[in-house]
Amino acid sequence: MITDTRTDWTREEIAELFDLPFDELMWEAQGVHRRHHARGEVQLCTLLSIKTGGCVEDCGYCSQSKSADSGLKATKLMDVRAVLQAAAQAKDSGSKRFCMGAAWRNPKERDMPAIVEMIEGVRQMGMETCMTLGMLTKEQAQTLAVAGLDYYNHNIDTSPENYENIISTRTFQDRLDTLDEVRGAGINVCSGGIVGLGETRTDRVGFIHALATLERHPESVPVNALVPVKGTVLGDMLADTPLAKIDDIEFVRTIAVARITMPKSMVRLSAGRESMSEATQALCFMAGANSIFTGDKLLTTGNRGDNADAALFAKLGLRPMESEEPMRMEAAE
Repeated sequence: MITDTRTDWTREEIAELFDLPFDELMWEAQGVHRRHHARGEVQLCTLLSIKTGGCVEDCGYCSQSKSADSGLKATKLMDVRAVLQAAAQAKDSGSKRFCMGAAWRNPKERDMPAIVEMIEGVRQMGMETCMTLGMLTKEQAQTLAVAGLDYYNHNIDTSPENYENIISTRTFQDRLDTLDEVRGAGINVCSGGIVGLGETRTDRVGFIHALATLERHPESVPVNALVPVKGTVLGDMLADTPLAKIDDIEFVRTIAVARITMPKSMVRLSAGRESMSEATQALCFMAGANSIFTGDKLLTTGNRGDNADAALFAKLGLRPMESEEPMRMEAAE
């Protein structure tokens, strides 16, 4: 059984995992999961868009890009009190982590005081905090760390080779540089990507490889299934085509390989759950996914909602996570 934490995975080894017979892959993934994580527990997180639309980046999947014709109206940064009210509601619904996302290329200095106030306010409620604000300077990362930010999300999206087919306004290395600043400031890293972009399995191998060979694995690895949004480059390109939705079994394989190669990370089943069957979600949990976003909305796309998730958890015998995350326990020791 594969159990050791490694950062020297080769693409060939990862490709071999993808190629395993499905039952064998699931067996390996579940074994790794049980070695490092509490059985039957799934972390509940809530995501709020604190600044929507008007982003100057041209990410082909994103309705919040200025280059998208999605009809989304750009907004200003939310009032701190409104954000804290949303956080309180999320806590009442059982969420342990409150994630806040702003559609920026990078935060402006004038916005940092409000961002700091949001972090401090959510932490005072006893919730973990996560922010995704785009690229960060060293000074900004340090400011967030001093405020007590627990996690910073900055996805690499896809493989290094496929990246320029998705985004042209920043490079794959720009993504890695921000992750370095976050890690250097002592903030936990949340980084994953999107599958179903029209990429090949080779790209999915490259995506996992890029994360699994970081000097320290991300504490959280969100795996999103593309939600094709009309008016976005990829949404229009992939709508009503077989590529518009990744094959369910291939998606589960991606979750399983992420679990095996990053054994102590939280693997989050993220965007795209709204259109997934209960059976597909159950397979993802069996493959090692142990974190989800709750609520009716993820930034600008739909989500299953608390009631549907509670019903699914009851059916599968799952419960909200109470245990500490393995990588945070490891760091504390």
